[in-house]
Amino acid sequence: MRSLSLVPIFGLAACAFLGGCAGAIHSPVSGDAVIRAPAGDSEIVLTTTSRVAGAFHSLTWGGKEFINSTDHGRQLQSASNFDAGQLPMRSETFNPTEAGSRRDHIGPTSTSRLIALTTKPGQLETKTQMAFWLAPGEKSGAYPACNTTVLSNHLLEKRVQLGWHGLGHVIAYNVVFTVPEGEPHQQAVFEALTGYMPAEFSQFWKFDRARGELAPLSDGPGEQSEPVVLATSGGGYAMGIWSPEADARYGRFRFAREQVVKWNCVFRQGGPGQRIAPGRYPFRLFVAVGTLADVRDALQRLPAETTAPAPAR
Repeated sequence: MRSLSLVPIFGLAACAFLGGCAGAIHSPVSGDAVIRAPAGDSEIVLTTTSRVAGAFHSLTWGGKEFINSTDHGRQLQSASNFDAGQLPMRSETFNPTEAGSRRDHIGPTSTSRLIALTTKPGQLETKTQMAFWLAPGEKSGAYPACNTTVLSNHLLEKRVQLGWHGLGHVIAYNVVFTVPEGEPHQQAVFEALTGYMPAEFSQFWKFDRARGELAPLSDGPGEQSEPVVLATSGGGYAMGIWSPEADARYGRFRFAREQVVKWNCVFRQGGPGQRIAPGRYPFRLFVAVGTLADVRDALQRLPAETTAPAPAR
């Protein structure tokens, strides 16, 4: 399941011939890793697997699972979406995705290629060649994939650190997308981070950092400028997202039939007549995990000018 961005879907036009690699390359690099660190009276444990090319398959705290890792879209992971020369942008039709493709489904392998994974205590770093969410010939609704290969030339680097400046409930999360040469994009949506969570995280909140206050948030779906927090009834478990980047937007979604909820932090760039230049696009994020009170406190205490650790060059 993917729901990368809220973009209008109108009309149908032939997709540009946009390539990538000729096919999936199964990486010899293991994606199986675990990092952990104390957070209050428990610990945050993050687990990656080869099945999802080093994306986060699991996040636990206080004995509770926070991630609904079912297919290859429902992880704690990153993705991007491009117009591929066709405006208006159509969600998922040119959609490099860290964990893999739609056709990987609930299977044991990923079409994405993990290039590198390293860990040290409380820290993990990866580099991934992302698969397109759709294979050539597949459709998102009525609209066909614009990619002609299953594996893109788009790279995703991340560095994740548990705990930040004495805040044990914070995960510092830095990502860098690399857009390759030779692709005629005018618009891009970088889903710097998304978390698909079990349906029991049914309470949606927005956080006003200036006032330090939480307020109820509708199901949406929709985006806003204030950080989003998802919590269980009673606030015993919660996860929130915030970025110090000025142009961050925060989305929330409830998929009742699939029994899953989702938050994301996205960055929209470009527009009609503009050009998405090839190169590196870095984004800084902070995830807070714990009780609802823990998350509110952590998001409030993060300084506005804070910086997450950059991936190694």
